[in-house]
Amino acid sequence: MASVELAHAARDDLETLILTHSLPSDTRARVARSLRGLERFPRMGAPLGGRWEGFRFLLGPWRWMILVYVHLEEEDRAVVVTVQDGRSSTAATAMRP
Repeated sequence: MASVELAHAARDDLETLILTHSLPSDTRARVARSLRGLERFPRMGAPLGGRWEGFRFLLGPWRWMILVYVHLEEEDRAVVVTVQDGRSSTAATAMRP
């Protein structure tokens, strides 16, 4: 099973969203639940394109919350690199077929 981690930047992003979006006190636990599936299926997220090529994403506990991660296959780790508000014009975008 893959380990799932949040990079420091992703933790900072999450803390910022908690403050700016007035998210509930159990937000961290909700995000952890959203990431649980990566332990068994680390490539389950959709691939991203453009400057985010090589990364994948999952939706967080809210449809607007994007959890961007990279699967480090050799180390069997999934590392969340950023947490973004998908409604923002600067948010990561999915690959176009």
